[in-house]
Amino acid sequence: MKSLFSKYNKPFLAIFLLIGCSSSEQDPGANPQGPGTNAASYTATDAFPGLKFRSPVDLTYAPDGSNRLFVLEQEGVIRVFENKADASSAQVFLDIKNKVTDGGERGLLGIAFHPDYRTNGFFYVNYTRSSPLETVIARYKVNPSNPNAAEPASETVLLTFPQPFSNHNGGAVKFGPDGHLYVSVGDGGSGGDPQNNAQNRNNLLGTILRLDVNSTEKGNYGIPSGNPFKGNSEGYREEIYAYGLRNPWRVSFDSQTGNLWAGDVGQNAIEEIDIIKAGGNYGWRRKEGTECFNPKSNCEEQGMVAPVFTYSQSNGDRSITGGFVYRGNSLSELKGHYIYGDFVSGKIWALQMDGEKAGTNRLLIDLPGTISAFGVDANNELYILNYGDGKLMKLTNSKE
Repeated sequence: MKSLFSKYNKPFLAIFLLIGCSSSEQDPGANPQGPGTNAASYTATDAFPGLKFRSPVDLTYAPDGSNRLFVLEQEGVIRVFENKADASSAQVFLDIKNKVTDGGERGLLGIAFHPDYRTNGFFYVNYTRSSPLETVIARYKVNPSNPNAAEPASETVLLTFPQPFSNHNGGAVKFGPDGHLYVSVGDGGSGGDPQNNAQNRNNLLGTILRLDVNSTEKGNYGIPSGNPFKGNSEGYREEIYAYGLRNPWRVSFDSQTGNLWAGDVGQNAIEEIDIIKAGGNYGWRRKEGTECFNPKSNCEEQGMVAPVFTYSQSNGDRSITGGFVYRGNSLSELKGHYIYGDFVSGKIWALQMDGEKAGTNRLLIDLPGTISAFGVDANNELYILNYGDGKLMKLTNSKE
């Protein structure tokens, strides 16, 4: 398989895809009801001119009222800094490079702070390690005497599972409004899901998992009540919340509705956006987006959950980076829109919903960089992580 990012001269976060195109899907710069002609209407500014990071892949905040931001560097470092435009340094919060195997799509990929972090000091990470290659979901604890430093020796591993190939690791960890930890997991890699992992509920690949981190039922976690396969007799993994996903690299919860949004990276032709429901089968590898993939026809669509929105790779937009439903105040005209981008093209769009269906989808900006992730602060203001230059950006309406 060929990486689209082999043209770059640095180890970019490669969302490995086979180059292809499709004329059957929407251009994401267009209204879903027909072709669009809107031009980009926003600019991106450097949110923290004094800061630069090495291959940033995630950004979040601690729910402790401190107004700090935390950035993950793919090689295995978490940095913390004050959420101030004139911040001049971001100190190391946690360094686990000695545990992490990085490169390509591997590395330290996701972070989530426990809802009761102010009291217990717990946070959770998603990373890959070698010998054997596997994903690790682990808990760490902050140093009680230093809020800007975690304790590397405090690691408690909740869950591990093997990765048969180096790509499609998913990587997000997010706490939902129910207090449970959600984990996005890719199909295990290679191309076309050769092991059909995403349709095999006997393993954890190609899924969204939901874990009760306050339980010890399974050792260091439990199976939440309401998980769709809890107590099943077919041997399905009880951790699975939804399945049939290829590589849900970035996922997020809408802070107002509680909906779980996922950007699922496509294979040959189609990128897709999903709203994740309990027990949902999102189709991969039988379907890529709205089209049959394997088999090429008659792919038995009954019972599958359709994407909220899809777009074609034919215009150079080849690797979706899932974002957030915007609930901040700086960009009031975007409130309630799902803001997402494309790692390869650098474009960022705003998708507005019309009830349960996609409404208008418009281009906000066409950046010259690689968008690895979006993040929000305690005020739900949005940030863009530029993987290539290591900068954190924010959107500004250029018409104002």
